[in-house]
Amino acid sequence: MADKIFRVNMTNLTTSVEAVPAAWAGHGGRGLTSTIVAAEVEPTCHPLGSKNKLVIAPGLLSGTMAANSGRLSIGAKSPLTGTIKEANAGGTAAQLLARAGCKALIIEGLPKEDKWYSLALTPEGVTIKEETELVGKGNFTVIETLAKRSDAKLGVLTIGQAGEMRMGSANISIKDPDGGLRSNGRGGLGAVMGSKKIKFITIDPKDGKVAIANPEKFKEANKVFAKALADHPVSQALGQYGTNVLVNIINESGGLPTKNFTSGQFAGHESISGETMHDTIKERGGKVKHNCHAGCVIQCSQVYNDANGKKLTSGFEYESIWAMGADCCVDNLDHIAMADKLMDDIGIDTIETSVAMGVAMEAGVLPFGDGLGVCRILQDEIAKGTGLGRIIGNGAGSVGRAYGITRVPVVKNQAIPAYDPRAIKGIGITYATSTQGADHTMGYTIATNILGVGGKVDPLTKVGQVELSRNLQIATAAIDSTGMCLFIAFAALDNAECLPALIDLINARFDLSLTGDDVVNLGKYILKTERTFNTAAGFTATDDRLPEFFYSEPLPPHNVTFDFTGEEIDTFWDF
Repeated sequence: MADKIFRVNMTNLTTSVEAVPAAWAGHGGRGLTSTIVAAEVEPTCHPLGSKNKLVIAPGLLSGTMAANSGRLSIGAKSPLTGTIKEANAGGTAAQLLARAGCKALIIEGLPKEDKWYSLALTPEGVTIKEETELVGKGNFTVIETLAKRSDAKLGVLTIGQAGEMRMGSANISIKDPDGGLRSNGRGGLGAVMGSKKIKFITIDPKDGKVAIANPEKFKEANKVFAKALADHPVSQALGQYGTNVLVNIINESGGLPTKNFTSGQFAGHESISGETMHDTIKERGGKVKHNCHAGCVIQCSQVYNDANGKKLTSGFEYESIWAMGADCCVDNLDHIAMADKLMDDIGIDTIETSVAMGVAMEAGVLPFGDGLGVCRILQDEIAKGTGLGRIIGNGAGSVGRAYGITRVPVVKNQAIPAYDPRAIKGIGITYATSTQGADHTMGYTIATNILGVGGKVDPLTKVGQVELSRNLQIATAAIDSTGMCLFIAFAALDNAECLPALIDLINARFDLSLTGDDVVNLGKYILKTERTFNTAAGFTATDDRLPEFFYSEPLPPHNVTFDFTGEEIDTFWDF
């Protein structure tokens, strides 16, 4: 079964299945979403208007037996940043889309009537149906209801109330193998899906399979690749403590943003650390290890139970725990877990929303440390779309503008994640230059700055940071195209067999003869394509800057600032 492009026009409620254009054939994941958005979306269009398109694409290796290949890319023009956007997540959708023969799903136009719809994708095409029962409901109700409607093991993409209300922080959630949720979190793509009046999308591949051109070579390469991942010490730490292993590490480095980015260390760090979380999960009978998609050998997810042994949340990530924890000064892990579950249900980005809460705390909306107050605002304000709920639901920049706050940690209006760029300077270059607003996953310099993976670059000096961020952003763009989890990068940087094995997997899948240079060129092509879109949308080099306070307010305990000049930052694009 040859891959096809599945297209949905919400204006006239029609669907089509098309051959893959030759120019798109070599792309998958982020490479494909950015290529299609750049080709078909007017850069100056309104992100919630009829000219924006939502593009959903599995990776080049999705649907195969390749380890850690279950990530799904979703792209559009972002309502939060105004830039081109790609967000990716695990769950079952990427693998099922690939098995259904879907190279990409492109959703365009806006409905003429004030009705909500669902999409059902099979290998034959897409069916549009009006949806009434689940409108206004949270994501967990959607997943539970769809499980009752069908016996099939469907892939599900859904938006919660935040997406329906087109909030700038709204995400698109994906069902994982256990019926939990994974989030295409950043950039407000749930608002784009909401603007098109689509409540959920189901995927049923029937008995579809992904064809492997050379099965024996694929099997051999996967064996080498999976072993490299499983053997790496960072992979093992992630498997034991989850991504939250980073709380104590980043706190020790002095780069853990605390109390709306006024300090680099949090006094309550031990209470919210990965080690404490691990012990709590074991005590309460949760799951220390859990995979967000089939075939993951790292298993950095987990299931966190409440004090009564009942599941509270899963996929409890460092970024979410830092943002609600240190940044908002909440040192109660149960309160953070409650907020995490609420945000998953409402369908809103845990990073953006929690950083927005930190700015709201500085504005006096609620006191720092008030975890239960955060939960109340999520339930009573954001989920219900009150005035305050919409201000916070539209992100940290929105809160800063509404309350006249100047310490607002955003780049291109997207909240800065869990590493302070003054104390970890490489990640500051990534935040500033990323084509998609502040995003640690675009070029994760923490690997080298802090963890010593792929060498060591001192996080407190400027030396080598631009080059480090550039190399990692190029590599990451390529990885995001394969459908692979970003965490393969740790092994790829340290194990000489890992990256060649990944290339061998792609070659065996498609009967190609790609080299390492081809992978680098793919990454460069993606970054240039995204930047060209942003330039046409009106962005300039002056948008590649951090907020003023990072340059002027020294960060304790190292008392450092972000001391790069604009000219130094701009050298990032010298390739």
